[in-house]
Amino acid sequence: MTQIALTNGAGRPTKGDMRTMMMIALLSATGFAGGCVSVTAPDKPIVINLNIKITQEVIYRLDGKAKALIESNAGIF
Repeated sequence: MTQIALTNGAGRPTKGDMRTMMMIALLSATGFAGGCVSVTAPDKPIVINLNIKITQEVIYRLDGKAKALIESNAGIF
């Protein structure tokens, strides 16, 4: 088994070492004291009301010759 000494050489742990030890202690404590999450389906169906208004605007431009041709043959269109 390997031992790791968290000291600064003078026998005392450094601030970074203390933070590391605190994080290890905190993470190990939360693993054992974790909560339980339960998910259940609702009794009634979920209803989503969407009021959507869709508008479309068509803009067209015709060449002079095409416009004259359409006007002269209005019965075709």
